[in-house]
Amino acid sequence: MNYDYEKTADDFLELASQQRLGILLRLLDTKSKVSVIAKALDATVPEVYRNFERLVKANLIVKDADGDYSITTYGKTMCAQIPSLAFLSQNKKYFRDHDFGDLPQKFIQRIGALEKGQHIKGFIKVLEQWKNIYKNSNDYIYNILFEVPYDSDLLEPLVKNVNKGVKVNSIFSESAIIPKERKQVLEKLGFKKLIEQGLIERKMRNNVQVAVILNEKEACVTFPKSGGELDMSEMFYSDDSAFHEWCLDYFKYCWDNSSVFQESKLKHE
Repeated sequence: MNYDYEKTADDFLELASQQRLGILLRLLDTKSKVSVIAKALDATVPEVYRNFERLVKANLIVKDADGDYSITTYGKTMCAQIPSLAFLSQNKKYFRDHDFGDLPQKFIQRIGALEKGQHIKGFIKVLEQWKNIYKNSNDYIYNILFEVPYDSDLLEPLVKNVNKGVKVNSIFSESAIIPKERKQVLEKLGFKKLIEQGLIERKMRNNVQVAVILNEKEACVTFPKSGGELDMSEMFYSDDSAFHEWCLDYFKYCWDNSSVFQESKLKHE
């Protein structure tokens, strides 16, 4: 496929201005005049007018007979890409040595939904946030896991809420290495009974690279290192609705494309 890179580069140039971006984002809400936008941006009218003219020439905005400007469909669509660029820009350091693993393209195209995610660094902090998601659940807990620390302090809040009616669905990686204490911890917390009652459902995927943990109102996601190494020492967390929806949709996609859980496939230490 032949792309018109020159035209695309020109369009990016129009967005390479804080003021022009500010104009576009304000026109997303309602049409407006140059003087009104200039005041909102604390800029001079001539300066803002020049940028309005550039945006009109680029077909990102249009001027009507009353002198008001409004954003075009093209302009709205370009603005819809800004959250993705913002998320990547805000986390450039993280993505120097992390990538999206086997994440389907349709989820990468929606990566801007994670823009409001808080970057949490450090295994202890990650584990603490993970535990809080379990504690705060009222309806469900969904997990996609490539590593499970079978720690009573982590799993007790989960079991406590399951006994109150919270549903747990978990997807495990077949390549996960299971610690020796797993059996003892699960027996102590009564997991077998909860599984038999259908309160905990499990599935498996061949090789989990992207992990998510969520309840009905908050979520977290972690991506692998660039060389494929799994990494639970850093993650993104948020209770933002768009962030949560992305994680929920990804979980449902993986759940529908996972196989039956088989204990024999797990690798024990």
